Amino acid sequence: MIELSGWDPEAGRFDAAVAGDTLNTAAYMTQLLPEERYEVSYVTVLGCDRYSDWMLSRIASLGVRTGLIARDPDRRPGVYAIETDPAGERRFHYWRADSAARQLAARGLVREEVLSRFDMVYLSGITLAILDDTGRAELLEACRAFRADGGRIAFDSNYRPALWSGPEAARRAMAAQWAECDVALPSLDDEHALWGEGSPQQAMSRIAGRSECEIAMKTGGPEVWLRSSGGEARQLQLPPAGPVVDTTAAGDAFNAGYLAARLGGDAPGDAAEAGHGIACQVIAKPGAIVSVEARTGPGGDRAQA
Repeated sequence: MIELSGWDPEAGRFDAAVAGDTLNTAAYMTQLLPEERYEVSYVTVLGCDRYSDWMLSRIASLGVRTGLIARDPDRRPGVYAIETDPAGERRFHYWRADSAARQLAARGLVREEVLSRFDMVYLSGITLAILDDTGRAELLEACRAFRADGGRIAFDSNYRPALWSGPEAARRAMAAQWAECDVALPSLDDEHALWGEGSPQQAMSRIAGRSECEIAMKTGGPEVWLRSSGGEARQLQLPPAGPVVDTTAAGDAFNAGYLAARLGGDAPGDAAEAGHGIACQVIAKPGAIVSVEARTGPGGDRAQA
């Protein structure tokens, strides 16, 4: 999507960028994974207008492969604006009801033959929200076939109520996707918004009840909850973040750091530490996609993992 931030009402200007939850994660993974060993591709639909041309160029400039980005001459890209309060907490305003990305299923991009090109596929609750029921069913079946052939699915529920017809539709779709998941990357506040208040252990048990997946649950602070496949939930206390400028993409950055570290062979605890470190860098700067530095830790140079 086109991201508008830094609104100056006196000048009547915004800063424009290209971002979106899954794209943010893809962009950070390109920074963290060695390009000689990994390729990160993005799957979406853009229009054929000059704004979409600019978006395609920007995505490619991030190091993300664009070969599976389709074009739709009858659609335009979605837009969202970020509003931040003095503490750096953000609020989003969306204009995406008829965005080109909603044509993912119609363009044949959620089929197993597309997913089978990869070793791991990462998607989110926003991916599900922009598809209709038929598209979600097609994606779910593709994920099932992909996993049966040895592929791995990573999923962040990333619940945005405004994108759904109602919470029950979101609960059904999320629960079905958790059942076809290998690495779960939920946020506790999203789980509370969707299912009601409950402990981290309860939320993790609900997810694990669908699939015995690996779970790293974000809490919006320095605590991360981890659960290995078939194991017990445990809390990991990490250092608090420094100054907060903009919390946009904090969870997306954590997901990238966690997945990159796990792909490099790190244990879940070390991977959570890596993800937290990347998220802390991101929230110290404005915007969703910024430059980050990989840390050196138990697994060695993170960029070479």
